[in-house]
This record gives sequence, structure tokens and C-alpha cells, in this order.
Amino acid sequence: MTKSELILRLSELNPHLYQRDIERIVSTIFDEITNALARGDRVELRGFGAFSVKQRSARVGRNPRTGASVDVSEKFIPFFKTGKELRERLNDQQAHEPETT
Repeated sequence: MTKSELILRLSELNPHLYQRDIERIVSTIFDEITNALARGDRVELRGFGAFSVKQRSARVGRNPRTGASVDVSEKFIPFFKTGKELRERLNDQQAHEPETT
């Protein structure tokens, strides 16, 4: 699901709200999560999961085309860990789906 699909779905479920307001709400939520991660904070949404930032150390990598050594600098990457409720819901849903072979 893309951001625009999410906005469309929310506007279908909430016909009493203007789509422009829903767009603003969704964008604000994503911006706040991004800003918190940029500050090094952790964002936890109970039942859904937690966003955090992990640090990857500098290392020596390899160029896959040439095989030459390449210095890869230290970087920070976003990390998402699913919440217990989301994991249970996904696994319960898969158990009830018919197999397609």
C-alpha cells in the first residue's frame, strides 16, 4: 500500500472528513516519526511496532562488478520491530487462509 492508497482508504472509511485534511494528518504523522528518528529517538506504536535507528559501523566492502575494495562509511539506518499484536494478527491470518497450489 502506498501513501496515496492509504489516504484514499482512510477517506473512504471516514467520509465525514475532507481528503485534504486526511492527507495533512498522514503527512504530519510520517513527518513526526521521521523527525523523532532523526533526533535519535525511538517511536513506539503499541500493538503495531517500534521504529528506531541503528548504527552501522564503517567497513571495507567490495564492488560487486569489479571486486575492488571500497571503503563504506559509518551510517545510520531506520529499523522497525513488529509489535506482538501485529505478529499475532499476521500469523493468525495466515493460518486461516486456504493454500493455493
